[in-house]
Amino acid sequence: MNDNNQRLKIGKLSGIIGIIANVLLASAKLFAGILSTSISIIADALNNFTDCISSVLTTIGFKLSQKPADADHPYGHARFEYVSSLIISVLIIFVGFELAKSSIEKIISPTSVAFTTITLIILCVSILVKFALYLFNTSISKKIDSSTLKATATDCRNDVIMTSVVLCSFLVEKFTGYQIDGYVSLAVALFILISGILLAKENASPILGQKNDGQLKSIILNKINDYPIVLGYHDLMIHDYGPGISFCSIHFEIDKNLDTLYVHEIIDKFEREMLDYGTTLTVHYDPVVTDSPLINSLKHEVVCTLVEVDNRLSIHDFRLIPCDGFKKIFFDLPLPLDLEDKKENLTRLIENRVNSLGFGRFEVIITFDSEAFN
Repeated sequence: MNDNNQRLKIGKLSGIIGIIANVLLASAKLFAGILSTSISIIADALNNFTDCISSVLTTIGFKLSQKPADADHPYGHARFEYVSSLIISVLIIFVGFELAKSSIEKIISPTSVAFTTITLIILCVSILVKFALYLFNTSISKKIDSSTLKATATDCRNDVIMTSVVLCSFLVEKFTGYQIDGYVSLAVALFILISGILLAKENASPILGQKNDGQLKSIILNKINDYPIVLGYHDLMIHDYGPGISFCSIHFEIDKNLDTLYVHEIIDKFEREMLDYGTTLTVHYDPVVTDSPLINSLKHEVVCTLVEVDNRLSIHDFRLIPCDGFKKIFFDLPLPLDLEDKKENLTRLIENRVNSLGFGRFEVIITFDSEAFN
């Protein structure tokens, strides 16, 4: 079974189990809430009905994410999984908000809760079932690296906490007479709201274009060590099109004196090897001069000058172009965000340094890159 079929099968299984479990739990809790006149139990039941919708969205999200690439979507449809995760997060926020409203109303106008054995049993069974679902979804979300199932697992965990607190308040009122149902529900609602907001932020990041995948980046950089002809790299960009689907590009600096056909074959080999890691990578070949004493001296001075300013600074694509009566120095400089306002100062500093060496007159032209890709 290939990875996509496995993801779809596991996603469907999680969705079907969630739908069945939440329908049964919601129906039982609604009955118990009406029987005991407890607004927190009724709210808990409504939360489970919302979980049914989440389970349906999980199943639909997995199904749509497995659609193959087409003319309008050449990179596939795997981002549907991120979208369904985001919708689940929004539902969690909605439930937390509605529960907070109900809790405040209960605090303002408290009513007694009628204790029944059947209600106690239903709440205990609900906690056990939801905890089992939390463990199940957590396990399979790690197995297939699914943000949707991670969101579902978080929702199940929240349900365990919420139902446990509801059960505690139910027992406290039974044995002490203190009407804390509304206060406890409000605390749970705030917890759910915060959890939903954090999940929404996490699930929105890959859709908006979050920073490079650290694990895939490490694989690429470690693989470069197997190719000694690569003198340096820059502009590594990783584009995430859904779980397990990525497209990358990178620039390799290689000695210009090497045979171009040989270099081309080495680059092709590198790109083919990266397919084994589930990513399509494109390498751009940057020929660099390594046998010019002047260029090597100038590059050394530039690097030393920049390191004196900030040891995070480095350069690539260093080039020297002769002009009429002077020379132009070109290079790219990845710039940290906190040094964005130093561009003019850095250019002037480098230009003064190289012009003081006695090698002639130079004009320095720097292309400032994003540090995130270098």
